[in-house]
Amino acid sequence: VSKKKKKNSELFTLTYGALVTQLCKDYENDEEVNKQLDKMGYNIGVRLIEDFLARSSVGRCHDFRETADVIAKVAFKMYLGITPSVTNWSPAGDEFSLILESNPLVDFVELPDNHSNLVYSSLLCGVLRGALEMVQMAVDVRFAQDTLRGDSVTEIRMKFIKRIEENLPAGDE
Repeated sequence: VSKKKKKNSELFTLTYGALVTQLCKDYENDEEVNKQLDKMGYNIGVRLIEDFLARSSVGRCHDFRETADVIAKVAFKMYLGITPSVTNWSPAGDEFSLILESNPLVDFVELPDNHSNLVYSSLLCGVLRGALEMVQMAVDVRFAQDTLRGDSVTEIRMKFIKRIEENLPAGDE
């Protein structure tokens, strides 16, 4: 990794930490902070998908498995420099886990005892939800495990809810 990339990554990590710290000061409880982080992430995802599609030259995914692979091997690599593993598929094939060996958002972070319900990286859930919604996929995204809470890995659980039908105005078909 180049020194410049490492510096950019550290700057991003520290800036994100400052954002979370400010939200913790502005809101009464961790659940509200989690909601705000998710909402911010969603708004980022809605915009980021265009950049992703332009820079990655990835075509339309044919199924949820292909979507999972693109998220792990292309999107996470492109924006966070990591490649999570895709695992724990549900029998129906509508739910899977992304296992992050390392989460660059939590470098230099220790959760204080009085923030035991804070899902520090919930911004990522919002980003994934927002981006996928823009390509007509409704998904539920949540953290199942988090190294910041003492778990051995960080696990993001994703569940396909439905395909969103495009509602084109009459005459625009």
